[in-house]
This record gives sequence, C-alpha cells and structure tokens, in this order.
Amino acid sequence: MAIASTPAGEAPAGGQSFGTPGYRLYVLLSLTFVYTLNFIDRNLLGVVGPQIIREFGLSSTEYGFLNGPPFALFYALMGIPIAMAADRFNRVAIMALCIAIWSLMTALCGFASSFVFLLIARIGVAIGEAGGTPPSNSIIADYFKPRSRANALGIFAMGVTIGSALASGFGGVIVGLTDETVVSFFASIGVGDIHEQLGWGENFGWRFAFIALGLPGLVIALVLFLTVKEPPRGFSDPPGTSHIEKANIVQTLKELGGKPTFWTMSIGASLVAFVGYSMFAFQAVMMDGVHGMSSGTFALTYGVPLALISAVGTFLGGYLTQLATPKSITAVAWIPAVGLLIAIPLYILGFYMAPGLPQLAVWGAGALSHYAYLGSQYTIGQGVVSQRSRASAIAILLFIVAVIGNGIGPLVGGMLSDMFMGLQIKSLDASGVLTQAQCLKAATTKAPEALAALGMSAENITLCKVAYGEGLRQSMAAVVLFFIPAAAFFLMASRTLKKDMVVKPV
Repeated sequence: MAIASTPAGEAPAGGQSFGTPGYRLYVLLSLTFVYTLNFIDRNLLGVVGPQIIREFGLSSTEYGFLNGPPFALFYALMGIPIAMAADRFNRVAIMALCIAIWSLMTALCGFASSFVFLLIARIGVAIGEAGGTPPSNSIIADYFKPRSRANALGIFAMGVTIGSALASGFGGVIVGLTDETVVSFFASIGVGDIHEQLGWGENFGWRFAFIALGLPGLVIALVLFLTVKEPPRGFSDPPGTSHIEKANIVQTLKELGGKPTFWTMSIGASLVAFVGYSMFAFQAVMMDGVHGMSSGTFALTYGVPLALISAVGTFLGGYLTQLATPKSITAVAWIPAVGLLIAIPLYILGFYMAPGLPQLAVWGAGALSHYAYLGSQYTIGQGVVSQRSRASAIAILLFIVAVIGNGIGPLVGGMLSDMFMGLQIKSLDASGVLTQAQCLKAATTKAPEALAALGMSAENITLCKVAYGEGLRQSMAAVVLFFIPAAAFFLMASRTLKKDMVVKPV
C-alpha cells in the first residue's frame, strides 16, 4: 500500500479511471462496506431503542437527545479537520484509524453503566465516524472518471441503507438472545461472570449487540489499510480541469461562496436527514408503543426489509440520474425532489396501517422514493468544487447535514412525541389526575410485577400506553412533512446546477 499520497505536482492521466476494472471494483466495494459498517454502528442504537429507554428510564425527548445533538456536534466538529487532513495526507491511513476508533467506542456502548457513560461512548463513535465519508468520496473521485462517478457514488451511498439493514438484521437477532445464551458465550472465552462483575442485571442482549457488532471493525480497519491503494489526486479529471494545490477550509468556503447550488442542495439534504434520523430513532419505539411489537421482531420483519428497499431506492436514484443526465443535466437535483414528494403520503399512510405485509409494502414504497436522493448529495457536493477541495467540501456538507439532520431531527422527533403524548393524555383522561411522568413509566414498563408495583388501575395503564403510542405515531407523521421544504431546496439547486458544476458529467 502507498503510504504517502502522490506529490501535488505529479501530472494525472486525465479523464481516465484509475487502476484495473477489477481492482477499481474492489476498492469501491471496500469503501461501500466501510460505509455500511459506519451505519451499522451508528444505527444500532435505534434498533435497541426500547431496551435503552427501559434500562435508563428515558422520556422520548431524552432518548432523542441521546440520538441527536451530542453525536452530531462532535461528528460535525471533527469532520472538517479530518477532511482537511485527507486533502493533504494519505486518505486510506486516515480512514483505517477512524474505523478502529469508532468500532472500539461502539463496543464500549455495551458496557455503559449509566446514561452519561452511554452518551460519552456515543460521542466517541461520532468522532471516529467523522473520518469515514469525506476521504471515501475523495478517493472515489480519483478512481472513477466523471461519466462513472454518479453511479459509483450511488453504489457507495447504498452503505447507508445496507448498514441500516444489517444493523436491524444482526441487532434484531442478537438483542433477542436470552441472558443465558450471552453468558454461555462469555463463558466460552473465559469471562462468564462479566455480567455480574459489571452489574448488568437482566435483559442485556442489547449490550452484547454493541460488543459483537463493534469489535470486528478493528480487523476491517487493518484489512483496508493493507489492501487499498492511495490514488493520485485528480487522476480521473479531464485535461484542463482547474486544480488547487492545497485548499484549506477558508479557500474551500471561498470557492463555495459563489456556488448557490451547494448551499441550496445542502439545506435540502439536511432536511431529508432531519426526517430520516428522526424516523430511524423512533420507528421501532413507535411500533413497540402502538402495537406492542418487540424491537427484535421489528428489526427482522420491518427493519431489514425497509433498509434493503431503501438501498434499492439509493441505487435506483443514481441509475435514473445517469440515464436522465444526457437529456437533462439537472436530473441529479430534480429526481430527488420528485422522490421526496411521492414519499410523504406513502409514509403517513404506512404509519397508520395495521401490522402486516400491506403496511410493509406501503411503508417500503415510501422508503424507495425517499432514498433516491442520497447519491445526488455527494455528486453535487464534490462536483461544484475543484479536486483539491472535494473532501473539505463534503465535510462542510456533512457538517450541515449533521447539525440539522442528525443533531436536531431525533431531538425534535422526541419533543413532538412527548408533546403529542401530553395532548393525548388530556383528551383521554377524564379524571385529569394522570401526569405525563406516570404515564411514561406505565407505558414503558413490561414486566407484570413491575406494573403492579406502580399502583395504577388497569384502565389507566391502558390509557397511558395508548397515549404514549399515539404520541410517537403523530410525531413520525408530523416529521415527514419536512420533506416538502426539502424538495423545494433540491428544485432550487437544479436552477443553478449547470452553471456551478466544475466537472461536467459527460
């Protein structure tokens, strides 16, 4: 593996893809796999959400906070300096180190003894994951010539949805393991009493999910470092493409200052992420609250199919963009807008249907339309700047997406859920004696003996469960409406796209 990047003055071949077709495919699949791992570790919290809520007695707002602001803040703050380093130094080495960091911190989530411990471990995951996407985008741009980049980035972007599927698949299976099974595994490696030493109590399958899905990343980091070559910067750009030797963040921002397409697209993508992160954080919790569906059951029967459908939507968006671009160079911006508007009624209808195949089909159709946008944000984000600024431009994009989408989305979803739950309690509680805190405890308690200890009537317990579930469902439906302004911003981006693109997709 090349340890140092190609010197700035080295002349690129120009307009040709780097490496052999087979090795180029290996690199693309490797980076997609890493991106998939990124989202497995990131999204596992959403899969085991009901267990986390019960373990630490969290309200929807507190759980939304755990999913949102701290993770997003550190992800965003660390993303820019790491991306700046990726524009100067060996991108593969930077990625390998970041993979090792986020994988280790994911495993530590399983050892959390308190809400604060879990929060700190999640921050560690964010710091590591901040170094994954910008270098990957920059490497892909140097491996693939402009004509092939939209499709390559569309395949790469499938890591988001495939990661979600695998988080649901593996997480759903592992979280459903009995404590005896987990203890037997630990005993087989000589630490059978670890649950007693750390005071895990009962129902700790969610802890094992973090440990089992986190630690393999350390091996993956080493494999990537040893097998993926650092490509010459700008190798695949056509002759005559403007090059900047070493763009710092100020230079990148200055370059982006005259690119309205980047900013309107970034706001649109951020609003889509706002919806997506909020939905993923609360969809398992909602189905548990409304229908009593366990997180393991939801992960396997809904989470996996929905994520795979989303992956198809991501690929389809990139494929349709590649087909439509020769006739409409702005397709990369307007195709996402159309998909988002189609997704709104499908999602809302799906949330209010009874569990079963028809609900999954409608919900899945919404996801198919929703995720057609994902490859476009990267194609536009790195296509409106010179090659020396690509990683930094993507980091700025991800900073905006992280702050608005990941940072605010789950928190707002949780706040809306608590608000709608309070309104439901007021409308259902004729006596007016129930408090939201009482209802939250009653709604999230599962064990019959624990419910009996609350001293509440069966009627009030049922009322609280209904209010809790409806609050979650109404919140999910309200959040989806943010697709409307998101689509508007993508359409705005389409109006200036042709003028702003540096490398034309020809």
